[in-house]
Amino acid sequence: MDIKDIKLQKHFKNSIYCITDQEHSRGRSNIKVVEEMLEAGIKIIQYREKNKEKLEKLRECKIISEMVKREDGIFIVNDDIDIAILSKADGIHIGQDDLPIEDARSLVGDKMIIGVSTHNINQARKAKESGADYIGVGPIFKTFTKKNVCDPVGIKYMKEVIDTIDILFVAIGGIKENNIQKIREAGAECICLVTEITEAEDIKGKIKKLKNICGFSDLEDINLEVHL
Repeated sequence: MDIKDIKLQKHFKNSIYCITDQEHSRGRSNIKVVEEMLEAGIKIIQYREKNKEKLEKLRECKIISEMVKREDGIFIVNDDIDIAILSKADGIHIGQDDLPIEDARSLVGDKMIIGVSTHNINQARKAKESGADYIGVGPIFKTFTKKNVCDPVGIKYMKEVIDTIDILFVAIGGIKENNIQKIREAGAECICLVTEITEAEDIKGKIKKLKNICGFSDLEDINLEVHL
C-alpha cells in the first residue's frame, strides 16, 4: 500500500468531505473558510470554483494546498488538472463530461488521487475499471449548489455501490443537517456537504454538530501501520 492509498483509507472512513463555494460563504474568502474547516478537524477539502480566473484559482489553491498539507489532509482540485499539478494538490476530481480517467491519469501520474462523479451503477463500475481512486455518489437529494446537475439518484444508488463495488466513495448532493443521519444509517462512511457548511455562521460549530449526528470522532478512527 503506497502513501496515496494509506491517506485515502485513513481519511475516507468516518469523515466529512468539504467543498469550497465562495459565492455561498457569507462574504468570507475561500482561505478563511478552509482555515475554519481545518480547525474543526476536516481532513478532505475540495476546491471548486467556476467563476474565477485561472490565476486567481491557482493563487488560492497554492495557499490551500499548503494549509491542508500541514494538517496531513487531502487536498482535491475540481476539474482543473493544470491547477492541481501546479498547486501540488493531492488529487483531482472530474465529472462525466470531463477528460476520460485514462487521459487524466496520463497527465497527473500514479501518485495523484483521481475522483470521479457518478450518477448510476454503470458509471461507478466504469470508473473503477478505469482506475479511479474514489467516486462521488449522487446527487442523493436535489441540490441547488451546482447548475445543470442531474436529477437526484437517491439512497438506492448509494446502496447499490455498497453492495456491488469495492471502491471508496463520498455521498454528495443536497445533504443537510436534517437528512445526514439517513445517509449515515444507509452505510455512508464519507459524506460531503457544501453550503450547509460554507453558509454556516459558525463553521466549526456546524461541523462539530454534524460529526456528532453521524457518530464521527475527532480522534483517529483507524490505526494503520505505515512501513516506509
